[in-house]
Amino acid sequence: MKSVRLDSALEAKLERAARAAAMTQSEFIRDALARRCDEVLTGSLADRLAPVVGIVHSAGGRAARTGAAFRALLARRRKR
Repeated sequence: MKSVRLDSALEAKLERAARAAAMTQSEFIRDALARRCDEVLTGSLADRLAPVVGIVHSAGGRAARTGAAFRALLARRRKR
């Protein structure tokens, strides 16, 4: 058993959200906590991003000179 202190704004938000979901506040909290735990503990970042990585195709070119631009920026900052 755990207890959690909520500020008044979050408590009011919890009451409204639980009512909107037709759940008790305890059910709402347990559900939200279970989802968040699963989100944090499930797979690596690479696993979570796998469905979207590599699906965008473009002609590219915009980032071709970013290294040179960054070096120039650093050089200007060093001179100051």
